[in-house]
Amino acid sequence: MSESWIYIKDLVKHEGQKVTVKGWMYNKRSSGKIHFLQLRDGTGTVQGVMVKKEVSEEAFEDAKRLWLEASVEVEGIVRLDERAPSGVELTVTALHVIQNPTEEYPLGKKDHGIDFLLDHRHLWLRSSRQQAIMKIRERVIWAAREYLHNEGFMLIDSPILTGSIGEGASGLFELNYFEDTKAYLAQTGQLYAEAAAAAFGKVYCFGPTFRAEKSKTRRHLTEFWMLEPEVAYYDHEKNIELQENLVSYIVEQVLLHCRKELESIDRDITKLEKVKAPFYRITYDKAMEMLHELGSSTPYGDDFGNEDETILTQQFDKPIFVECYPKKVKAFYMKEHPENPDLVLCDDLLAPEGYGEIIGGSQREDDLERLLARIHEEGLQEESYDWYLDLRKYGTFVHSGFGMGIERVIAWICGLDHIREAIPWPRTIYRIKP
Repeated sequence: MSESWIYIKDLVKHEGQKVTVKGWMYNKRSSGKIHFLQLRDGTGTVQGVMVKKEVSEEAFEDAKRLWLEASVEVEGIVRLDERAPSGVELTVTALHVIQNPTEEYPLGKKDHGIDFLLDHRHLWLRSSRQQAIMKIRERVIWAAREYLHNEGFMLIDSPILTGSIGEGASGLFELNYFEDTKAYLAQTGQLYAEAAAAAFGKVYCFGPTFRAEKSKTRRHLTEFWMLEPEVAYYDHEKNIELQENLVSYIVEQVLLHCRKELESIDRDITKLEKVKAPFYRITYDKAMEMLHELGSSTPYGDDFGNEDETILTQQFDKPIFVECYPKKVKAFYMKEHPENPDLVLCDDLLAPEGYGEIIGGSQREDDLERLLARIHEEGLQEESYDWYLDLRKYGTFVHSGFGMGIERVIAWICGLDHIREAIPWPRTIYRIKP
């Protein structure tokens, strides 16, 4: 067999040529003197047709013994086939088996329960549906970074280990650090992004974040990836504009580059095609009024639950901003509303079709005394935030930012029933393996 090979996605460029493909067999059927080998290599799939009289007897017998997911090298002639997903078919001339499993592949053609599939996540990722979702995930991340880069943002990595609480003590993973010091897994990189914004103006951090909340909903993970832009001299209005332009661009790029993957997972693309700026905007007060009219019993002043967000977003055909929440249900760093000290200049961006919050953002409190007061009100240790308070002592400035949960965006764009399919290795309160 040849040491060089062609990726399946490129086979269409080699019509009539003899090539070698390296990959895995994800399906097989035989009809007497013909084997139909379904091959995949990560870039695509192709059918290899092996006719007994056109290959060696050894190769034909080897193909007969192949289990699913056997790793193989297949040599053959590329033939155009408009019916095939790859646009081509391979007339097999030779087969080399790299490794044939000694037992049946655990993930067969029968239906499996979700727990079984998650226990075998390392194998489940090979399935066509999971591959499509992961390719969409990669495009979502690529598009987000591309948009921010084109807008002049600088990537600034934030630490995973931190001594400061970002989103409330109840959701912290606490660790023993050196010499009896306590450390926490980061809930957010925002506080560090604020410091970087004072140096570079337009920045973002992107990485894993951790929440120790014992949530069992379809929207929660204990480890997830968050994109967090922070911009100097952006107020609440500019912050909202940035969010809707970013989300619109992400959806646009997924539709442009991943239409095939969306179709393969049966996503209604017409709903995504409506996602264009500007988005809808309502205040917290208006949202609460709507919810009460729609039967919600959540009292005014409380944060919205998952059911409230579902009800609310089902009234709209594209994302909706809910802005200016009560101060008491939001984080200490949010800017007090200039016309109502009980509210803050913040927004949650809710995805339609019942998917709920995908972004949480706010203008940050830039007044040192007000920020100190909020830290004390929340019962936080002032000394843990001395470096953060320095940002208000030395050149304080209006600034805003937000956090976008990548998995929630992917779950919405893909139309997934549960967020656990939106990340390669989901971590929940009951799952730390594989």
